[in-house]
Amino acid sequence: MILILAVALLAINLATFAAFGWDKAAARQRDRRIPERTLLILAALGGSPAALLARQTLRHKTRKQPFGARLLLIVFLQVVALIVAGVVSFG
Repeated sequence: MILILAVALLAINLATFAAFGWDKAAARQRDRRIPERTLLILAALGGSPAALLARQTLRHKTRKQPFGARLLLIVFLQVVALIVAGVVSFG
């Protein structure tokens, strides 16, 4: 079960980083972009580490608001959920 979860998280993070990279390339070429909502959904599905990494390494959407605030809210909620799950599981 843990292996399946780890593979799923790796896959969603790779997909998230790729989506940020694709969107950055599209922005440079003034081509069709990936909607911000899609990028945020990928982060919410578990790709938030890759989203944060992509923002810094690709320098993409670093000044865009409210995108940045929404991404940080997703990260905050995920951290809270992990803490709650840890407390419930390990008491």
